[in-house]
Amino acid sequence: MSERITKNMARNIYFGGSVFAILVFAGLTVDTVGQVPKLSNAQNITESVAHGKHLWEKNNCVGCHTIMGEGAYYAPELANVFDRRGGGSDESFKSFMKGWMAAQPMNTPDRRKMPQFNLSDKEVDDISNFLIWTSKIDDNEWPPNIEG
Repeated sequence: MSERITKNMARNIYFGGSVFAILVFAGLTVDTVGQVPKLSNAQNITESVAHGKHLWEKNNCVGCHTIMGEGAYYAPELANVFDRRGGGSDESFKSFMKGWMAAQPMNTPDRRKMPQFNLSDKEVDDISNFLIWTSKIDDNEWPPNIEG
């Protein structure tokens, strides 16, 4: 074998490597698309959950909070807030959320202030249902600790 790579050899390496990479990418895409229904918890989306997501976007909650690692890192991660503050009970979590949202903005020194959005009890319930639904998505152990 010669010590130099010819143009034909370089072309074959380029095209062979490209075809291999495309096949690996296609295989991984098919695998991911096949796993999404099992991981997404989509079968539990209700009208209340969808409205809670709409309120999340309308009030730009992601401008301060993260959810499953997406968003701003100014305020706490909320993908597991149901586990942290609700203890697995929907009613306890909804009560916590109603009290928390009503108490904003808190005048605690050295603490970031969350605005008062003046949401109705139904809107707080809808956001709570969205956060409960989000906590049941298989997010591969994200966030890495309970406090987000």
